[in-house]
Amino acid sequence: MRLWRVDDVMTKDVVAVREDTPYRQLVDLLISHRVSAVPVVDSVNHVVGVVSEADLLLKMTDVPAPRFILTPRYRHDRRKAHGRVAGNVMSAPAVTVLPSLSIAAAARRMQRENVKRLPVEDELGVLVGIVTRSDLLKVHLRPDREIREDLAAEALRDVLAGEGRRDLRVEVSEGRVTLTGRLHFRSTVDGIVRRAGTVPGVVGVTSEIAYDVDDRLAVGSDIGAPIGVA
Repeated sequence: MRLWRVDDVMTKDVVAVREDTPYRQLVDLLISHRVSAVPVVDSVNHVVGVVSEADLLLKMTDVPAPRFILTPRYRHDRRKAHGRVAGNVMSAPAVTVLPSLSIAAAARRMQRENVKRLPVEDELGVLVGIVTRSDLLKVHLRPDREIREDLAAEALRDVLAGEGRRDLRVEVSEGRVTLTGRLHFRSTVDGIVRRAGTVPGVVGVTSEIAYDVDDRLAVGSDIGAPIGVA
């Protein structure tokens, strides 16, 4: 099973600007290229920040505030609102990723850092692409046939290696996997469900697999369950 990485879904033809790019030109670039942000790079194409629509909109919302609410965040935004070039209005430092990072890890980084896009740098720190939240969602457009092939060919093969009985059926509909059949060990069933959930494009797994022996206690679990359907 091939792991989907950032370089599978990222945009490689990146619109980038320098720190001295004027405010008006930044607005024109976002509108003409229909993007919501652009990376800011230095002379050797290393990412030093990102200018987004939110950064630029601060100029339109700059209203003097009473002295008693002059918080550090307000003063920071006010300075950006008065900025004339990219280096003054950008958000820095930029949160970047490597092309080899899995899309799941990239999604977690976006969530953790509360950002909508990630500039992609190679091992030398050079900008090679940009990945957005909508790019990461492309994995869920995989055809059901491809997902099922991944499950049957590789994802479940290793888990089933120790099973004498291999009565397992796999159905995929709109990214949802349904597993049916009967296996010998409960631990095998649990392993199959976990593995199926890691296949790129899978949005959910339903297990209707029956088992003969609940061997979870034998492998160190203190949870018991009757023989039946997992």
